[in-house]
Amino acid sequence: MNKILGVLLALSIASAAFAADTVRIGLMAPLTGPWASEGQEMKQIVELLADQLNAKGGTQFEIVAEDDAGDPRTASLAAQRLSTKNVVAVVGTYGSSITEASQSIYDESEIIQIATGSTAVRLTEKGLNFFFRTCPRDDEQGRVAAKTIMSNGWKKVAILHDNTSYAKGLAEEAEGLLKKEGVEVVFFDALTPGERDYAAIITKIKSAGPDGVFFTGYYPEAGLILRQKMDMGWNVPFLGGDATNNPDLVKIAGEKAAEGYMFLSPPVPQDLTTEAATSFINAYKAKYNSEPGSIWAVLAGDAFLVAAEGVNGAGSTDTTKVAEYLKAGMKDFPALTGSINFDNKGDRIGDLYKVYKVDGAGKFIMQ
Repeated sequence: MNKILGVLLALSIASAAFAADTVRIGLMAPLTGPWASEGQEMKQIVELLADQLNAKGGTQFEIVAEDDAGDPRTASLAAQRLSTKNVVAVVGTYGSSITEASQSIYDESEIIQIATGSTAVRLTEKGLNFFFRTCPRDDEQGRVAAKTIMSNGWKKVAILHDNTSYAKGLAEEAEGLLKKEGVEVVFFDALTPGERDYAAIITKIKSAGPDGVFFTGYYPEAGLILRQKMDMGWNVPFLGGDATNNPDLVKIAGEKAAEGYMFLSPPVPQDLTTEAATSFINAYKAKYNSEPGSIWAVLAGDAFLVAAEGVNGAGSTDTTKVAEYLKAGMKDFPALTGSINFDNKGDRIGDLYKVYKVDGAGKFIMQ
């Protein structure tokens, strides 16, 4: 028997009241736009897990996908569409500002939302009863960033963000912690996402004389910056936040420019040690002829598994009962990225962050 069935075993016993019914689970993801590689992988993983779970019998799950395009306005429209499609829960989404644009829509509709890559602290500080996330929070990431910067001996640090909810929040978290430790923040400013030339802001950062740069934005901009700073002959070390953890970073930067780049992240898929993860990655490779590249997409898989467990564990599609079960009834659920428990805010309990460095072959190596 495929070992992944061990992960799904807890989901296979459905209540007789709805065992023959099909439960609809929404997926809101950036299927197009600058983060499309994340969204497409999210969709593949969630659909594969649904197929595996449905093959077990009992409650059947149907995935209803909507594209948020990595854009808040599009996300709002996607959330409105999903809220009319009789979904019990929605998996997604990736970016914090994109998730934030949809939160109130799902909450007012009493639909469970389980975000997968949205780490901004304020998302779970609003008291929304139906909001959860399988990813960690930026205050945790900020602590790991400050610790990493100090362990590298950087006395002067430049912090660059992109004004999104996630990036600015993480930048501010790190800035406050570093100043408390006596590290001088010599530059703190934002770039404009989606531009093709960052030479002007790189030059401005260089003139501030930092020992290192902490970039809290996303992987498309990080890749460009790495390539362009190499072209300028500036070899200052860079540390990135978890939104730079995507294989496309190396494709955009090139292996030479990316070498030595460090970033914070939960373990990448190939470093997951659970038996469930190993088995699932093998199943993914068999179906798609490649390995999952993004931990955020794997966390979308966890979000689906948690949603299914919520329905089966509560014995109901009543979302109030599902939310109560996820917070109080579910204990150490065996997901792909390890055991999952939620606190009363809907945050995942536990420490996930690691430090990675890109090697000369463009591989992400845990430090």
